[in-house]
Amino acid sequence: MSGPHYIRIPAFFAVMVALASCAPRLVPPAAAPPAEQPPPDNALAAGVRPGPPLSRIDIQDAERAYHAFRITCPALTKREDVSGLTEVEDWRPLCDQALLEQQPPDLATWFQDNFALVEVGDGAAFATGYYEPQIAGSRTRQPGYEVPVYRKPADLVEVDAAAAAAAGTLRRGRLVGDRIVPYFERSEIEEGALAGRGLEIAWAADPIDLFFLQIQGSGRLALPDGSIMRIGYSGQNGRDYVGIGKLMKDRGLLGPGQTSMQGIVAWLRAHPEEGRAIMRENKSYVFFQELTGAGPLGALGLPVTPRASVAADPRFVPLGAPVLLELDRPGTSGLWIAQDTGGAIKGANRFDTFWGAGEQAALTAGGMMGRGKAWILLPRDAARRVTARIADASPQS
Repeated sequence: MSGPHYIRIPAFFAVMVALASCAPRLVPPAAAPPAEQPPPDNALAAGVRPGPPLSRIDIQDAERAYHAFRITCPALTKREDVSGLTEVEDWRPLCDQALLEQQPPDLATWFQDNFALVEVGDGAAFATGYYEPQIAGSRTRQPGYEVPVYRKPADLVEVDAAAAAAAGTLRRGRLVGDRIVPYFERSEIEEGALAGRGLEIAWAADPIDLFFLQIQGSGRLALPDGSIMRIGYSGQNGRDYVGIGKLMKDRGLLGPGQTSMQGIVAWLRAHPEEGRAIMRENKSYVFFQELTGAGPLGALGLPVTPRASVAADPRFVPLGAPVLLELDRPGTSGLWIAQDTGGAIKGANRFDTFWGAGEQAALTAGGMMGRGKAWILLPRDAARRVTARIADASPQS
């Protein structure tokens, strides 16, 4: 998975000009190419404008989104919105309604009455899918279960993003003396960098299955006695995520119809040595914790809901906000709630839709690549404020 590509305007260079027919030809200094603009770092920088009226909401969509919104409200009314689109107080009246009052009889009307659509950037959306995988595992190491599932190590240091930027240091790594150095990458961990430290919470049967469970961020281990152990994200080694599907496609390893998760897994199993090397090119490594309550959990530490929760980049979408997607994949258009984030989910209008657990969820998520339009639902006062702010800041014609 990868974020959207930002379109850059090519630079044009000055041509040489002869100043006079009988004079020596002089070449003026070449004009410096215009500075390349960095991609916007939040929704306000990307540009925000009012969307169309909110209409034609499917009843089932509204019900799923409303219940997911209620789950998110405890975090939504406390969390700072780094997108710049909303403030905590914008959400409090709606969350008070959702948490304290009886469910409105017409949920589609509730969304229409309380929210307004805004478009970030050009609104061109790209969405993939994720799910809660189930793989074979054991709480103890035994024959057939040899792949460690690690908890977050104590020596993995995490620094606040603003503090790391101010100090010019890594956000995650190992503390060596007074410096933070990169943490062990995938290949080092798989070769035993963490062995013997008592970090194993379980053992998986298959390294490819565990690799894809790490990409999903949470999942279920089917234990030998028939019981289920649920595990969820507890940390990451700070290394950049590399989507091996794109890498394999660029190298010509995947033919037509093989770019789904199922096609990638089939290739990895058919080419075990090359497959191991390719998986290790994704240096990112995810650590887990056992989940004993409702789950799986999203980035807010709250349960995510199948066909209602979506991962987004919090710089462009307030976590907890409803999102309206109109995509070219059947069954994917409608209301979603931004309750999660992802290592590959970066930029405006980039989403990862959650489909739950089971074989059908795996098939849907594994082949999910949808394109279309996206709008964010903001409380009406917040929508008026942010679009007015953008309009005031625009150059006057």
